[in-house]
Amino acid sequence: MHMKTLVRLSVLAMMFGLVAYAAPAQDQSTDDVAAAARKAREKQKDAPKPKKVITNDDIPSAPVESTPASTDKGAGQVDKAQASKSSGEKEDDPNSEASWRKRFAKLHDKLDTAQKELDVMQRELDKDQVQYYSDPQKAMTQQYDRSDINEKTAKIDAKKKEIEGLKQQLSDLEDQLRKSGGDPGWAR
Repeated sequence: MHMKTLVRLSVLAMMFGLVAYAAPAQDQSTDDVAAAARKAREKQKDAPKPKKVITNDDIPSAPVESTPASTDKGAGQVDKAQASKSSGEKEDDPNSEASWRKRFAKLHDKLDTAQKELDVMQRELDKDQVQYYSDPQKAMTQQYDRSDINEKTAKIDAKKKEIEGLKQQLSDLEDQLRKSGGDPGWAR
């Protein structure tokens, strides 16, 4: 029993020794971290400032140049009126380049949209033709009826007719351009 007490006391002494040894080590590591933080702050103060990146927002826009002031104010007003009249005539003229380009652009946009819609419809139809139904009743109904596939096929046929009509309109518009003496490049 005397031996047990001696062992307990020696173990207790070693524990106190370890605790006493670890306590100064923690203080020392805390001091090291604090010293490292101080050194990092010193380096930041001494470090050069980062260069400024110039963006478009930093550059002022160019001032609008005004026309040279003429001594005759009436002449300047006449020039502006003639310029607006000539530009107005170009916009109102149905045979102007801008007018033709606008018509062709509108028709090309309609044609592109219709072709994209047709592509989507065809992909959906292909997906439905391969689709598997886990419900045997639904599978048998679709095997003999196929109403959803028939509806999509009818919509695809209608969209193809619409595309053909748009292509015909485009061809007719090109013929009108040629007959009016316009440049064929306006159709692009």
